[in-house]
Amino acid sequence: MEENLKRINKFLSEVGYCSRREADRLIEAGRVTINGKVPEMGTKISENDVVHVDGKPIKDTKEGFVYLAFNKPIGIVCTTDTRVEKDNIIDYIKYPKRIFPIGRLDKPSEGLILMTDDGDIVNKILRASNNHEKEYIVTVDKPISQTFIERMSNGVPILDTVSKKCKVEKLSTYEFRIILTQGLNRQIRRMCEYLDYEVEALQRIRIMNIKLDMPVGTYRELTENEFKNLNLLLEDSSKSIQEPYSPTHRKRK
Repeated sequence: MEENLKRINKFLSEVGYCSRREADRLIEAGRVTINGKVPEMGTKISENDVVHVDGKPIKDTKEGFVYLAFNKPIGIVCTTDTRVEKDNIIDYIKYPKRIFPIGRLDKPSEGLILMTDDGDIVNKILRASNNHEKEYIVTVDKPISQTFIERMSNGVPILDTVSKKCKVEKLSTYEFRIILTQGLNRQIRRMCEYLDYEVEALQRIRIMNIKLDMPVGTYRELTENEFKNLNLLLEDSSKSIQEPYSPTHRKRK
């Protein structure tokens, strides 16, 4: 009997409602019920249990996962909580199916973020131990020195830890490229602040093999080749991604 049970956060993730992390937030806020009762964190359910979020029944109605690449504008917040944040990414995109962002990109930052309804892919992409690269172009408030490049590359003390070694390249007097394999909160901004620099512009241009190639405020579905290569990069993660994948391209106007 135990084998047929699954944690409520995993269920919400697998049916494409939200990521496990977001599910935990919903459970903590008392917005999830199982058979009419508010569950504790980690509660397991069976296929016969009835789950509601904000009073609405949750069912697995997916006809195939969605994988989008979106060029997030400055000022948009990477949250699915449309009740609290008016400038949220969900209302901005207005995608016809419920999707959620993989990771975050700060409100004052712009660039590439992936959106999906596949909860299982989220942790595999975000898990720092998998060394999945994210590439950024950053503009700072004063001339970039060689010392700054070397110190950024070798790790900076932030958030009670030291950032991992990373690739940093000076592009111009005030602009540099940085490739990270971890995602600490406001990591690049904090690293720059520690070295007495202030970030004036930050754009993410790549996540793993997915590159930013669409105008600000628009999205597209991943190509078959992108999806295939992403799958290969994620091979060592705990679960494989559903396949095959046949995209139909859409853009937000």
